[in-house]
Formats: sequence, structure tokens, C-alpha cells
Amino acid sequence: MVGTEQFRYIYTWPLGQLVIVHPRSHCLILAIFIIVKIGAMPAAVRKFRRETSEISCCLKYLLFASNVILWISALLVLSVGIWAWSEKDMFRNITRLHFIALDPAFVLIILGGVTFLLGFMGSVGALRENTCLLAAYAIFLSVLLLAEIGFCAVAFVLKDKGWIKDQATEGLKAFIRHYREDADQQNLIDWIQEDWLQCCGIDGPKDWDSNNYFNCSSIAIGSREACGVPFSCCRRRPHELIKNKQCGYDVRKEGYGMELSKIIYEKGCVQAGEEWMEHNLIIISTAVIVVMFFQILGICFAQNLRVDIYTQKSKWH
Repeated sequence: MVGTEQFRYIYTWPLGQLVIVHPRSHCLILAIFIIVKIGAMPAAVRKFRRETSEISCCLKYLLFASNVILWISALLVLSVGIWAWSEKDMFRNITRLHFIALDPAFVLIILGGVTFLLGFMGSVGALRENTCLLAAYAIFLSVLLLAEIGFCAVAFVLKDKGWIKDQATEGLKAFIRHYREDADQQNLIDWIQEDWLQCCGIDGPKDWDSNNYFNCSSIAIGSREACGVPFSCCRRRPHELIKNKQCGYDVRKEGYGMELSKIIYEKGCVQAGEEWMEHNLIIISTAVIVVMFFQILGICFAQNLRVDIYTQKSKWH
């Protein structure tokens, strides 16, 4: 247009550029431009940094799961022991016990109780991240480990001095004397003689003379088992499905007609036990080492978890 001067206003913005050709409209258009551009800017994303935990979940739940299995197993063993004692009414007649350390039900109660307590401390301590329970668990395992190492050392030192043999002999004597008085001990000695060691008596069948029922003098009082041995001393005959419970009657009487070695085991259980230990020494040693290894592993896991918990607590203060 003639006589009219055209003005050009250029506004530069970090997000674009605006060219205004009319001087009067530049204020309004500039304001709209700024509002639009600001609205088009992406909203700032607020990022949160996740705080890492010092406690290893793998270690925590591995310790928890293993001790839960131990806890449940111990509960079953403890229940069986308590049930066996209640069946014999031993809780009200504790004085009837002879050689309590070898009573099967008592051994199950002690073993189950100790293992139950250990599993409880380990599982609950790991799950609840309780440093006191974890410390008690580690100390308990350490005491058991030291006791096992001490027992193995004593057994190794005294094995040639006859201490282990004397203890086994005393235990077997108690089993033989009270064979008919305690069903659990009777079943145990029958299992030892028939299934495990295949033996009879301590040093031989004559040791059963110390039992009132099998003593040869019991003939005078009419005992049918006099001068005999329990059925567990008898050799199993070929193709015999059900063992004859009277196979040991009269086998120790003078003038017994049949060859004794074909009817019963003549080897004593002490000698058979020594031979079994010698033949299975590697397996026994391996089993002991494996048990000790897992105990050491449990101690290390508990201590590492305690350190992780203390480290995590230090970040909170």
C-alpha cells in the first residue's frame, strides 16, 4: 500500500520463532504465543529413587524355608515320642524306666524337642528379622557342633581302650534283662538282632540266660522259653514268608538235636557291631561331615543375616 510503512517484528523463543507484521497486534499475538508454547512444554517427570535394602532376600528366605522343614520334621518326631510314652503310661510311672538313655521313646522326645527349638528360633528369627533369635540360633548350633566334635574326638581316642565297647555292653545287658518288660526296648533289640546286625546276645546266645524268661532255671516254674532265645536270634529259612516265633525254644538245652549254627546266629552283637562299623566307616564319616557342614552353614547364614539387619538399621538412624 502506498504511503504505508510495513513493520516486521520477529520474536525468538527457545521453542520456536514468531514473526509479526502488524505493529498493533504484536502484543496480543505475543501473549498467545507464549501461553501456547508454555502449554506445549512437557510436564516435568518427578522421579523417585528406590532405596535399596541391605538385607538379602535370598539368604533370609533360604534360612527360613530350611528351618521350617526342620521344625515340621522335629514336631513329627516329638509327637511320636510323646505318643509312645503315653501308650506305656510312662509319664505317671517314670520310676519304671531302666537305662533311660536307651529308651527309644525318650530318645525321640529329646531329639525332637531339641530340633523343634532349633527350627523355631531359625525360622521365626529369619522371617521376623529378629537379631536375638538369630543369635540364639547361631549359639545353639555352635554348642551342638562343639559337642559333636568333642564326642567324635573322645570316641576316636578311647576306641582302643574299650570305652565304647563297655558302653554298648551295658546297654545290651539292660535290654536283655528287661526284654519282656518294655515293648519298645523289646522291638529295638529284636530289630538289632534280626535285621541290622544279625546276631544274638552280647557275646553269644548264652547271654540270654540273664533274662528271667530265658534262664534255664525257669524250667522249674514252667517257662516255655527257658533255655531258649528270642525269635530274632533265629536265621530266616529260605522262602520263609512268616517267621516261626517259637524257633528259639530249647536251643540252649543240652543234647539239642539239631546243629545250632543252622538255627540261630551264634555271633554276639558287640562283635557284629564292631565289624559293621569297620565296613561302613567311610559312610559314617561322610554322614558326620555332611551334618557338621550344614551346621556351619546355618551358623554363617544366621550371622550374615544379623549383620545385614544391623546395617539396614544403621541407615534409619
